Amino acid sequence: MVKSCPNTQARLGELVTCHGTVPTPAFLPVGSQGTIKTLTPEELEGIGVTIILGNTYHLYLRPGIDTIERLGGLHRYMVWDGPILTDSGGYQIFSLAPLCQVTDDGVIFRSHIDGGEHRLTPESVVELQERLGADIIMTLDECPAYNEGVTKVREAVERTCRWAERCRRHHRSSDQLLFAIVQGGIFAQLRQQSAISVTSLDFPGYAIGGLSLGEPKEVTWSMVDETTPFLPHDKPRYLMGVGSPEDIIEGVSRGIDLFDSALPTRVARNGALFTMEGRQNIRKAIYKSREGPIDTGCDCYTCRTFSAAYLHHLFKCEELLAYRLATIHNLRFITRLIQRLRDAIQEDTFPKFRNDFLNRYQVTDEEVRLVQKQKWRSSPRYHHDTIS
Repeated sequence: MVKSCPNTQARLGELVTCHGTVPTPAFLPVGSQGTIKTLTPEELEGIGVTIILGNTYHLYLRPGIDTIERLGGLHRYMVWDGPILTDSGGYQIFSLAPLCQVTDDGVIFRSHIDGGEHRLTPESVVELQERLGADIIMTLDECPAYNEGVTKVREAVERTCRWAERCRRHHRSSDQLLFAIVQGGIFAQLRQQSAISVTSLDFPGYAIGGLSLGEPKEVTWSMVDETTPFLPHDKPRYLMGVGSPEDIIEGVSRGIDLFDSALPTRVARNGALFTMEGRQNIRKAIYKSREGPIDTGCDCYTCRTFSAAYLHHLFKCEELLAYRLATIHNLRFITRLIQRLRDAIQEDTFPKFRNDFLNRYQVTDEEVRLVQKQKWRSSPRYHHDTIS
């Protein structure tokens, strides 16, 4: 940690990796299959992205770890020179696999692509990520659904800790940072138990998993508040699966350093663009003749170059350029927000910045958000968008 802001838990830090130092707080765009959808590495760098996320589950199934290793590792394969964090794939196994059998030894599952049977253990997940060459790798965890009962969640907490210990023992690469994951569902005592257990194993960093899965946001933040006091103050804290602008600000205010989510890129491809007033649906008729950019305060290529009317036209015609331009804008909005958050912490003005932003930014209605998320998770596009 480099600096904290008085009267708040917000903090600045630096995450040192073999492929560069990442200033924190930081946001990781999701590139599960070795790409941030529609964008090139050069464009990501220009947007201000400093670190990206890949996923062991998806890369293991396609194109295969052997292929990536033979072609020089994940950095060379996708031509990205910056840091990469790979998720272990635990969440995808439990959410995507049509059949999943969990034992203390590991997980047997069927691929959501072709139905083939696979087996992963804590040890094999570490080996796969070492072969990918990611800078930060994650332990294998069991991620229960948010509405699971206390007995099932307690079993997942205990198994996740045992798996973390096995991952720790098997980790060999000194060039990679191995982070452990805290589980516990929506049960405060289990969150605390999980945090105490995994931190006793002395990992370089810790993630809070199993949240933002459909529970109300007030529950999400309650569980974060129950967890962070039990995490080391001098090590990175990573809140998995959270990436809306308002949630990043709430997380930073609670001492979170790293965030990842497919949300900014996924909603971009569906025509929802971030502005300081909230998400705007570019498909709406009000944008048909709008001369100026979608966000007059944005410096991204999309807003510097094209009118809102043109973006509206592209989306109505389902032109592929629409998805690229919208993705550029949303990711630039997030990277600019992160930079402004860091500046506010540095200048000891974070509380004012937080209040000003949240007073202006119109968040999606909570009931509508939960209904939309449930529709997305039950739709045929869920498998596709989960890897975006």
